[in-house]
Amino acid sequence: MFPCPGVTAQSLKVPAEATEGLRLTYAGEPDAAIQVVRRLQQEQPQHPLGYLLEANAAWWKIYCTACEIKWNMIDAWKRGKRAEDDGFLLLVRKSIQLAEQNIAQRETAEMRLYAGMGHALQARLYALRDERRATARSGVRAREHLLRAAELDPQMADALTGLGLYNYYVDTLSWIVKVLRVFMGIPGGDKQQGIRQLEVAMAEGVLTRVEARFYLGKSLRNNEQNYRRAVELLTPLVGQYPRNPIFRLLLGDMHAKLSHSAEAAEQFRTAQQLATGNGPCAARVRAVAQQALGALERKK
Repeated sequence: MFPCPGVTAQSLKVPAEATEGLRLTYAGEPDAAIQVVRRLQQEQPQHPLGYLLEANAAWWKIYCTACEIKWNMIDAWKRGKRAEDDGFLLLVRKSIQLAEQNIAQRETAEMRLYAGMGHALQARLYALRDERRATARSGVRAREHLLRAAELDPQMADALTGLGLYNYYVDTLSWIVKVLRVFMGIPGGDKQQGIRQLEVAMAEGVLTRVEARFYLGKSLRNNEQNYRRAVELLTPLVGQYPRNPIFRLLLGDMHAKLSHSAEAAEQFRTAQQLATGNGPCAARVRAVAQQALGALERKK
């Protein structure tokens, strides 16, 4: 059912439930994805993958409800602790614990990858809550596991997603934070290497291909103002997952930065139409899309 330990990412064979769970997550149906990946937990309760994929689906719900327009950009910026965070952290910590238990019995690149992915997910939530020390600790632990995964299997492309994000973000910190990084003993990064690693991961990854493309596009928009390249990266995601309103919101925002008003408005309106129901994510998408459309109107 699960991939044999130590195989390369290029030949990584994940269960059908994992593939379907990822597809549903990125299709904008995280609740359906959670129901699918819970079957993995029932079949293999001591394997971390099912819990890791449920945490990933839960993360996208958290990201959606945190989206807002700030600094003239659509993204999930900072917010405080919320009740749903506890369930997310329990899943992440369980996946890390199970991966590390497997590593203690027999170290493999696969289990190092899962442990690293778990710590990286944890770092995302801490960053959203602006808990900087916790973010740094989780990021460093993710890096350690992913470096070891890549050492054990140099073809482990999925490990490059977390390593690429670490390299990129640590190298783009403000100079004050970089000084603090030295005192805290946090390893340095290399932005250009991070970009290259993310490009490999989005081309060759099995589990993190979409994440690598999404976060690279978002990073180039946020930090480089390279809106044209950001559009190039996000457009295929909207093509592959046309019913995901989050992808459409960010693609619309990138088009707006290039003064592509018609393309931006189309993405915002489609996001509104896709955001059906009364849940917090749908309500947030509708509100952000309406605000973005209003901003376009004022520019005319």
